[in-house]
Amino acid sequence: MKYAPLISIIITSHNYQRFLADAIESALGQIYISTEVIVVDDGSTDESRTVIERYGNRVDAVYKPNGGQASAFNTGFARSRGEVVIFLDADDVLLPTTAARVVNAFSVNPALSKVMYRMEVIDEGGRRTGAYKPASHLPLLSGDLRQYVLSFADDMTWMATSGNAFSTKTLRLILPMPEHEYRTCADWYLSLISPLYGQVEFLSDVGAYYRVHGRNNYEQMLPTIDMRRIKQTICYSETTRRYIGQTADRLNLREAKSRGKEIQSVSSLANRLIALKLASSQYPIRGDTAWHLTRSGIRVALRRFDVSWLMRLAFIAWFLCMMLAPKFMARRLAEWFLFPEKRRVFNKYARLLRHSNKPVR
Repeated sequence: MKYAPLISIIITSHNYQRFLADAIESALGQIYISTEVIVVDDGSTDESRTVIERYGNRVDAVYKPNGGQASAFNTGFARSRGEVVIFLDADDVLLPTTAARVVNAFSVNPALSKVMYRMEVIDEGGRRTGAYKPASHLPLLSGDLRQYVLSFADDMTWMATSGNAFSTKTLRLILPMPEHEYRTCADWYLSLISPLYGQVEFLSDVGAYYRVHGRNNYEQMLPTIDMRRIKQTICYSETTRRYIGQTADRLNLREAKSRGKEIQSVSSLANRLIALKLASSQYPIRGDTAWHLTRSGIRVALRRFDVSWLMRLAFIAWFLCMMLAPKFMARRLAEWFLFPEKRRVFNKYARLLRHSNKPVR
């Protein structure tokens, strides 16, 4: 009889009563039989407990005081027994074949630290919107991604929580994760630290539905500049960059002269420049100047080995224009950078040139 490794699906929830049943049903409805479903209720004050109790012993229910997403992840993982773990946000939904496809990927390549899969976006009522994550112009990276993480982590294509399945061996090395710093957006830590411990496989098919609604911690409903969100992105980027540096040093993945501050990304530097230009009074990092960020942005753009020279030159031009632009023009430039739909023509030519860049395997 073929060995069937146990896969743990850990659903974490805080006041998501209206979506929770869909998430639980999707976890219980996997065609792969060897699964366990753990539901961690992180101090909900709505009727989430009533929803969970309907499933009786079909799920392993954990009720804890509110501590944030990282705390819920740590608690769920400590309870799990599987060799592979999927952390499913309570507002998302797994497709029935996802666990089977994930286990197959790990079986084919035991060196994997995680498997990612695409997600289709649904609205609050569960209706498909026609959008997908990642966007079609972004590459699906597989293989040894350590060079990406250590060069420009934030510029990698990585999936939100429900679009990942992790090797338990890897999770034991990186969990428990810092709870105070990742009350929300804990997927930053998991997604960018885990590739340092093994290879990654990105499945091209959709494995989950990603629900966009008014209470997402990070997702924007409309393509408009949200300075609160940009500031949040900057803070999580800086925090995660520090942990990447510490992990890389512990694993001897970098030369001694390399430090965490060298792990810079075009997107993180662009966010910092946008925040500095458009909302300097709320800017969270002391000592930054427009020139310093532009110079760093140019340096990082030049070392982007994963994109064409056309894209690298476009990044350089953007940083220079953003540095010099008055505020009203800087806002337009920020929109061009943050929202890919505003640069469709450029993305078309960038895709045509991408074939000249060999994927990392």
